[in-house]
Amino acid sequence: MRLNKSPRNPLFSRTGKALRRIVYWLSQISSSNELGNPSLNIQKNGHSNLLRDARSGLNVALLAFPQGMAYALVAGLPIHYGITCSIVAAIVAPIFSYSRYPILGPTNATAFMIFSYFLIYSDSSQVVSLMPLLVLMVALILLTGAFFKVADLVQYVSRAVIIGYIAGAALLIIANQLNHVFGIDTEKEARSFFTILFGLFDRLDESNNASILLGLGTMISYFVLRRTMKALPTFAITLLLATIVNYFLGENLSIETFKGKQEGGTFLPEWSVFHSPSDLIDKVWELSGIAMGLAFLITLEISVVTKSIASRTGDSPKLNKDIFGSGIANIGCALLSGMPASGSLTRSALNLSSGASGKLSSVFSGLICGIGIWILSMSYFIGYIPKCALSALVIAVALSLFDWKQIIVCLWATRSDAFTFLVTFGSALIMPLHVAIFIGAATAVALFLRKAARPELVEYDMGSSGQLNELKSGEARTSPAISIVHVEGELFFGAAELFRNQIQSTASDPNLKVIILRMKNARHLDATSVIALEELVAFLRGEGRELLISGVMKEVYKVLKSSGAVQFIGRENIFPGSISNPNLATKNALKRAQEIIGSSDIDVRIYHDPSRPTE
Repeated sequence: MRLNKSPRNPLFSRTGKALRRIVYWLSQISSSNELGNPSLNIQKNGHSNLLRDARSGLNVALLAFPQGMAYALVAGLPIHYGITCSIVAAIVAPIFSYSRYPILGPTNATAFMIFSYFLIYSDSSQVVSLMPLLVLMVALILLTGAFFKVADLVQYVSRAVIIGYIAGAALLIIANQLNHVFGIDTEKEARSFFTILFGLFDRLDESNNASILLGLGTMISYFVLRRTMKALPTFAITLLLATIVNYFLGENLSIETFKGKQEGGTFLPEWSVFHSPSDLIDKVWELSGIAMGLAFLITLEISVVTKSIASRTGDSPKLNKDIFGSGIANIGCALLSGMPASGSLTRSALNLSSGASGKLSSVFSGLICGIGIWILSMSYFIGYIPKCALSALVIAVALSLFDWKQIIVCLWATRSDAFTFLVTFGSALIMPLHVAIFIGAATAVALFLRKAARPELVEYDMGSSGQLNELKSGEARTSPAISIVHVEGELFFGAAELFRNQIQSTASDPNLKVIILRMKNARHLDATSVIALEELVAFLRGEGRELLISGVMKEVYKVLKSSGAVQFIGRENIFPGSISNPNLATKNALKRAQEIIGSSDIDVRIYHDPSRPTE
């Protein structure tokens, strides 16, 4: 007797595959790379691949370590939160993801969003206490999205939304980091770009000239090294130079540094929010908006990173698997005092250009960052890192986010793109970023629907030879009692009202008795359109007129039948289309129209000219 196996849960299936993949890696290191691509001309020697991954991991770690510190500073977190995220995400994500080269960790966009949301809290310790819950919520949303394969929906987000969001967020974070460069304490009451900037201007008399000079020197050094020594980790070198300068001069100049581990700086997360179930439910509700925003942004970033890398390697991306891996990585970050992890385009591109052969390069970068944070915690080096220098580097990175070429394209391509960009950009300056990105996405979708929801309706008339000709404005019909209207385009919910109004306008002619809708090229009929069509039929019958439909293809007819519209309109008034003889349906509809008006004056001699797209 054969027993049917119960279906396996996809999450457990992926976890099992990931564990088997780890074992396979370890068994193949000495022979070949399991995820190698022949088109990349990678050597098949396992020892060589291991060295390549180790070298790439070192290069990425030299960038990821100081970037993690900077992005934690941006988010208003202790700087080790960014480093911990770089470690955990880089080690965990490759195990459960599909793509080979993307590097996960903290990113500027996610840090901006966290910063803008937590401006509402005057006590910075609230950010630390709520971070494990927030990251865990983001992880669960990502896992749910991967299970339901939501990555396919990312392609419907306009690029103008992303460009506008990044530009607005960059200005917001530049304004906030200027406080550290000028040596002024940040005012948590400032909640937008303009309030932060005006607050800075009001307190310029409190500026520390030494902080300003060190910050400007750090920024200039970064740009010079970046232009002259592109192969070196310029971010890390610049921060090291600024720290050395501060080591010798800082005590006399009163430059603010990261003292010890900072407030809330334990390397284990704070779980106080989980102690009270009632408080936990309140906080989940409170953080739901920012969690959705972060999950949405992480999905976008992973999509951009994966597709960008795949276009250079020839790999076939599987975004839902990569989102699943990011969800597992964020669970790790929540458990080990990290901030939300996303796909980093800069670190992923560096990983690829450094000659990585597979996923082990990401693991190596995480391990090296782990060694770095251990050294950092065991020494007093962190106490000499000047905030003004790290803030200046954050500003330098934020300035590089302005892609003026892409901004110009958005502003001049179409009015819709320009409006979407400006709305997203403006929203990012005056409201929290997790709200701004949804406003931008909603604006893009609304403008697209407005453009798509305009079906083309053209009235036709019978020619002397029986052909259908477009009826020009002001011309009289051959038969004043019959109107043939060609409908082409989308008839989904957005177009339903416009469609009904146009037909009612056509029916305003008192001589008109029958309207024939030629719907061969009508697409995507939905419930709203069916209801509008039934209301139109009821309106015409109330006026003593009739509506016929010709050329209905299978997809549209199926919707009409399943919704009951066929019975309401009448089977005798619907004429299915034929691919072999596309004008036959209209011919039969005209005969039916003659029956309705009780006339046979029209000579129905419709023919099909293959060179003329009449249906």
